[in-house]
Amino acid sequence: MSDRIYSLTRKTGETDISISLNLDGRGEADVDTGIGFFDHMLKSFAKHGFFDLDLKCEGDLFVDSHHSIEDTGIVLGQAIAGAVGDKKGIKRFGSFLLPMDETLVMCAIDLSGRPYLSYDLKLTTPQVGYFDTEMTKEFFYAVSYSAGMNLHLKQISGENNHHIIEAAFKAFAKALDEATSPELRLSGEVLSTKGSL
Repeated sequence: MSDRIYSLTRKTGETDISISLNLDGRGEADVDTGIGFFDHMLKSFAKHGFFDLDLKCEGDLFVDSHHSIEDTGIVLGQAIAGAVGDKKGIKRFGSFLLPMDETLVMCAIDLSGRPYLSYDLKLTTPQVGYFDTEMTKEFFYAVSYSAGMNLHLKQISGENNHHIIEAAFKAFAKALDEATSPELRLSGEVLSTKGSL
């Protein structure tokens, strides 16, 4: 399997974002979005998925965090799609049940090319640090649609909003790592009866 690295930049009137993603990395991350908790989540995503992630976002944080978080999701989804490429030889499906103290979150992924988000996290505070908690859903929606993935996130238990969000990011990382990993029983083909995804 060739190097699965993808880089891009996206500049709008609201954000200027550059990203480089290596699906076969060591979990090293250099992230700066201007939103401390969001940086922490993206670094956790990289670490637990063994992805190398270099991401810089300059956004209109004087407005709020919405554009920076949503647009980062768009760019990350595009980078995932670009790094995966034609999806030949990968497992396609991935799932993980991640515990974090009192919290338990399930993530399941299908890199089907058909975007869909099923989101069931019960967040009860408006912010964690300077991160607007309602943006958690917007971020994962943007990732799923830009990457063309079916993405399910379900909270099984949990009370602490920091734990719930962090468990979601880590579960997503572990499920994505599985979905993008090589399936040794495939030889240059995609895992689909249709022959393509």
